[in-house]
Amino acid sequence: MQHLLINTQTHRNQLSFNTSNFMLHNGLSQGYKFYVGGGDGWVTSPSERYSQWAERNRFQVNDTIFFKYKKGSDSVLIVSKDDYDSCSTKNPIKSLTDGDSTFIFDRSGPFFFISGNSDNCSKGQKLIIVVMAVRAKPLPPAPSSPITPASSPQPASSSPAVSPDGPARVPSTNNKSGSAGLTAGSLSVGLVLGASIGVSFVLGGLLS
Repeated sequence: MQHLLINTQTHRNQLSFNTSNFMLHNGLSQGYKFYVGGGDGWVTSPSERYSQWAERNRFQVNDTIFFKYKKGSDSVLIVSKDDYDSCSTKNPIKSLTDGDSTFIFDRSGPFFFISGNSDNCSKGQKLIIVVMAVRAKPLPPAPSSPITPASSPQPASSSPAVSPDGPARVPSTNNKSGSAGLTAGSLSVGLVLGASIGVSFVLGGLLS
C-alpha cells in the first residue's frame, strides 16, 4: 500500500513538472502581440506616426504585429529595403490582404512594411520594425572553494620530559666505591699496626 502511494505521488509531481514546462515554453514561444497604429489601425493619417510608434516599442523574435484595415481597399506588403524606399509594390516578399492581418517575427533584424496602394505608401503609410537579436543568458560563475591555510608544524620541545612525580633518582656508584676504598684502607692500616705491635713484642722479648 505504501509503495502504491509513493508511485502515485511521484506521478503527480512529474505531471505537475511537465505541465509547468509546457506552459512556460508556450508563453515564451508566443511572445507579445502589437496592434499597428493602436486604435487608428493601418491608415494613411494615423494620430501617431508609424515611425514613432515603432521607436517606442521593443520587438523580439516570436512577437506578433496586427494590422487592421478595410479589406478590398488596402493591404499590407512585406518588401525589401529598396522597395520600401521607392514604395514599389511589384515584388513583395509577402502580401497580407484579409483586413485583419497578423505577422510573426521569425528572426531578428529589420522588417519593411508598406501599403499595397502605392499612393498611400507615398503619403506615409509605411513602417520599419527592427527586431532585437536573441541573446543567450550568461552562465552563473562557478562557486570558488575557500582556501584553508596550511597549519604550521609545532616546534619540538628542547627540554626533556619531566615525570609528574619529579625526576627519576639514579643510584650512585660513587658512594659504594668510596666505602669500599675506605674499608680496604682501614684494613691495611690495621694490618700494619698489628704487625708493628707484634714486632715490638718480639724485639722486647729478645732484648730482655
